[in-house]
Amino acid sequence: MIFTVTLNPSLDYIVRTHRLTPGALCRTQNEALYPGGKGVNVSLMLARLGLPSRATGFLAGDTGALFEKLLHSSMIEQDFVQLPAGRTRINVKVRADGETELNGAGPAVGEAALGSLGERLDALQPGDWLVLSGSVPPGLPVNIYARLIARAAKKGAKTVVDTSGDALTHALSGSPALVKPNLDELGAAVGRPLRTPEEAATASAALQRAGAKAVLVSMGGAGALLLPEDGGALLAAAPAGQARNTVGAGDAMVAAYLTAAAHGLSTADTLRYAVAAGSAAAFCDWLPERDAVETLFAQIDSPRPVCYNK
Repeated sequence: MIFTVTLNPSLDYIVRTHRLTPGALCRTQNEALYPGGKGVNVSLMLARLGLPSRATGFLAGDTGALFEKLLHSSMIEQDFVQLPAGRTRINVKVRADGETELNGAGPAVGEAALGSLGERLDALQPGDWLVLSGSVPPGLPVNIYARLIARAAKKGAKTVVDTSGDALTHALSGSPALVKPNLDELGAAVGRPLRTPEEAATASAALQRAGAKAVLVSMGGAGALLLPEDGGALLAAAPAGQARNTVGAGDAMVAAYLTAAAHGLSTADTLRYAVAAGSAAAFCDWLPERDAVETLFAQIDSPRPVCYNK
């Protein structure tokens, strides 16, 4: 079983307009409301790729109730902790010439609620996966992911971490099976800007030395780089296409990586499948269906090796 944890889920309100003009009335062309948050997106994408999962995290208030209703309609197994106060945040994504995001802070989470989350994760068994994704909400310690990784390890479960900043740095000490930063997040983790695949591979090796076993780096239109636990760095180029949506592309990559692992794909094909899923997500308005991923997978060439300083 794959468990996904979203500490700070959201209702994602996505609107399209011809032009966003601050201080003026802007009329929308269309709107959509989705249950969001990085771990939730992973669960939704896993369902599209044919793997079951269980989504958990924290919800609060009337917006939390609406979130549950929307996620239930997607047929995702969920077991969220209900907070006694606050409201699940609403994130507004405005798509015009570019994309403008207004993300809420989310409700505060106390130690009692954190204990309830731990009880839910006690259902983990050897061989299970735990996906820890997204920002850390108010009230939780910055090392929360490291604590959850340690709890999963006691159950024999493997972890994936997709976060940034101090939360990522602390999580490395738990030796997660995979971390998935984007290029900017990876650069922030090592304290320098990264411009080339070779620089990204060298920085990924630094994360491995800090505890990560494998590192998957999303690089936008340049594709993605994978530094596996037991091999050299590989780069897969992204297929051609028109990017429509950046939200969820990295989460689709995580879901594809886990799907590839479940089916025993090679390291090279695992990377190709992750790039196909991330690209398919970028080319559509929300999360792609499996057919779109499979179509792009067939178009992606074999990854090339990347030289780096170990």
